[in-house]
Amino acid sequence: MTEFLQQLLNGISLGAIFALIALGYTMVYGVLRFINFAHADVFMVGAFVGYYAGKLVPEHSLWGGLLVLALAMIACAALGVVIERLAYRPLRGGPTLNVLITAIGVSLLLENLGQFVFGATPRPFPELFPVTSYEIAGLYISSNQLVVIGVTLLLLFALRFIVMRTKIGTAMRAVSMNKQAASLVGINNDYVISFTFALGSALAAAGGILYALNYPSIDPLMGVLPGLKAFVAAVLGGIGNIPGAALGGMLLGIVETFVNGSEWSTYKDAIAFALLILILLFRPAGLLGRHVKEKV
Repeated sequence: MTEFLQQLLNGISLGAIFALIALGYTMVYGVLRFINFAHADVFMVGAFVGYYAGKLVPEHSLWGGLLVLALAMIACAALGVVIERLAYRPLRGGPTLNVLITAIGVSLLLENLGQFVFGATPRPFPELFPVTSYEIAGLYISSNQLVVIGVTLLLLFALRFIVMRTKIGTAMRAVSMNKQAASLVGINNDYVISFTFALGSALAAAGGILYALNYPSIDPLMGVLPGLKAFVAAVLGGIGNIPGAALGGMLLGIVETFVNGSEWSTYKDAIAFALLILILLFRPAGLLGRHVKEKV
């Protein structure tokens, strides 16, 4: 039982990171109905912003770590707005395939720019927060795991408050339902879409920092596999559904951790995608998604 609870705790910590990245995918899809494949590379940029900002603050400092986290989120929010403005907005209203190809192009551009600017060599991530370990009833809990879970919960509650309790959140929900009708009632669609990209990119940056704290080696291609798994988590929970993205991320993190601790550890990535296929066979819209009929 102790081993089970230990793996469960590790899985929740990993799933929290997947959830933060998946939220960006699902928010953009909910508003624009396309997948922003560059989102995984914004996650990478967030980790590198944290790497350089971490050199400017004392290590093992709670306030220094929170400052680095805030700086990374602000920088990636600005990057998300720039990507939307320069790459996606000119294609709005055009064929979906064009936007999809552009998203893949932006992803490759960020990866190659990352190798050019940061270098291809993996770098050790600084220890931003105080590192300690606690033993509770036989369970070993690291302070970094507590930071991951605590920050994720805080950001999830903040996101829910923004979406459900603010004017911009109401506008986001209106645009996701019907962009034309939202525009007719005075909502600035361009502003709402830019804000959505900024919010999703900020969450990806937080995910990048938290991921680097627990897997302290970063490189320009670090976002590829976590980003792909976060996309799987978003689809698993129901793409376009914010609670679904969080649930899918947690579920995927827990499953991957348990598989990684078994004799099937070499197949953990394949099992994650097999889980997606299995669930979609019975729930095509995802765990919390709703099937929507479209007029043709």
